[in-house]
Amino acid sequence: MKLPFSKPKGVEGIPTKEQIFKTRPITEKDIIAPSSISVKQDNIQLGNRLAKSFFIFSYPRYLNTAWLSTTINLDIAMDISLFIHPIDTGYILKKLRRRVTEVQSEIIEEESKGLVRNPELETAFQDMETLRDRLQTAQERMFRFALYITVYAQTIDELRDIQTTLRSIFESRLMYVKPALYQQKEGFHSCLPYGLDLLQVHNSMNTEPLSSVFPFVSFDLSSSEGIMYGVNRHNNSLILFDRFSLENANSTIFATSGSGKSYAVKLEILRYLMWGIDVIVLDPENEYKTLAEAAGGSFFDISLGSRNHINPFDLPQPREDERPEDVLRSNVINLVGLMRIALGGLTPEEDAIMDRAITETYAAKDITPTSHPSTWKDKIPLMEDLESVLRTMEGADSLVRRLQKFTTGTYANFFNQPSNISLNQNIVSFGIREMEDSLRPMAIYIIMRHIWNTVRSELKKRIFVLDEAWWIMQTEDGASFLFGIVKRARKYWLGVTTITQDVDDFMRSEYGKPIITNSSLQLLLKQSPASIETVQKAFALTSEEKNLLLETDVGEGIFFAGQKHVAIKVVASPAEHEMITTAPEEIARRKARQTIEGEPQFGVRKTDESAQTPNNQADNL
Repeated sequence: MKLPFSKPKGVEGIPTKEQIFKTRPITEKDIIAPSSISVKQDNIQLGNRLAKSFFIFSYPRYLNTAWLSTTINLDIAMDISLFIHPIDTGYILKKLRRRVTEVQSEIIEEESKGLVRNPELETAFQDMETLRDRLQTAQERMFRFALYITVYAQTIDELRDIQTTLRSIFESRLMYVKPALYQQKEGFHSCLPYGLDLLQVHNSMNTEPLSSVFPFVSFDLSSSEGIMYGVNRHNNSLILFDRFSLENANSTIFATSGSGKSYAVKLEILRYLMWGIDVIVLDPENEYKTLAEAAGGSFFDISLGSRNHINPFDLPQPREDERPEDVLRSNVINLVGLMRIALGGLTPEEDAIMDRAITETYAAKDITPTSHPSTWKDKIPLMEDLESVLRTMEGADSLVRRLQKFTTGTYANFFNQPSNISLNQNIVSFGIREMEDSLRPMAIYIIMRHIWNTVRSELKKRIFVLDEAWWIMQTEDGASFLFGIVKRARKYWLGVTTITQDVDDFMRSEYGKPIITNSSLQLLLKQSPASIETVQKAFALTSEEKNLLLETDVGEGIFFAGQKHVAIKVVASPAEHEMITTAPEEIARRKARQTIEGEPQFGVRKTDESAQTPNNQADNL
């Protein structure tokens, strides 16, 4: 059967049967392209959506900093394009010289006629002379500047409202905006990331006013250097900050379980590792194990049956600016605090006996204020040595009985052993998930003392992360020791990150509020209704910020840096997410994939936790 329009083969312009039914493969262009495009005199219809382009054609004599922030922060979809075309300075100087001559002639002519002085001419003359001087000395340059805006809406009325809003914003600053009538196509393309200036509506500007046009000038926390903490939810600018640039590098994080606090901290750790900053983590739930191994660091399992041991009697090596007697005295005081936690409290008499016994225990090993610190390392006593000294002291029978469970009893395997771990890796994580709950405060105290001794021995930029800090805040001695570290951390180039989900328990301690005030950075993620009042009072939140923390999604909250704070959304790249996620379903999929492919996790070979060697950080990251 012959089609009505078919012609013999070979006739140009007429398709054959094969060509009629031949289909073209679908490409990505077909997927992202709108169903239809209609270009009108004052808008463009893209499918069911409308777009309208504007340009600014007049500016005032003065431009204030952040004048574009109000427009950027509008809660509407828009594209903004800035075009800056340099102008040859020699050409501008010639035009300025001619124009200065003309204005000066007008001023002289009006003076000769006895007319009242013209402020406009005098001001123009002064401005041109100032600009000419700055151009000649290369302090300024001239540019042709264009600003185009394309807004999007669903209806004509909505477009009209947006236009009214834009006009009111710009005209309040003596700037004038117009729609690109009969040039909507050119305006739309000028706002796309093609780099094409098709409208060509330019204004001449020198360097100083042009600098005020920088688009990311709305209230944010973008500094010249630092790591990315997240995205500003108000204007989508990046929150870049270096915690070590503040008066102290300490940070506190409050959030409910599952709100993304550990995710945010792991992301911060990973990015600071790429800066060459060492990180030490005290991890109650072993959540940081995967990150430590992936980054080429060490993970130490701390439990009663573990092969990893920390001797509570370890001493730091005094630095050049420290006296050995002060280091030894401070260590004795901290050990007395540890014994209060371990033995369930001490009476005033027992406290005095314990202080003297610890001092004599060190002295029995020839560790005294007069001995040389270089000899201390090989003579460190153990818990059993303290028991031996206590047996010789009057009134110490109760202390000996309570101490025996740490020397010969159930707890001896961990608490009565010499230290066998090292903190010389780029990231070290202490996992205490397997430690009994009743011993966790004591274990955390011992680990913190070991970390603090290492920090004091060598001046180096480090970050110490204490997750679930409410464990150590349960005892007065533990809270006091943590506050001491936070307060003195800056002196040793240390940044302490304190994380907790039990805000009430944290704030109930007399050291809770001082720890917050001694932390220049704070991150508040989603809060529970039961604790929001405590958080609002501690951080002086407004009612809007309070409601935001109650209704926010995972990974969103408020980020404080000094006196500034912004709404934040924590974001990670796919590679970073793969390394730090703790979602059970994602971990299960990853393990299944590794089992099928037979590849090690993240390309890092798992090493024995007691015999790990340093790896090249850059290679692993």
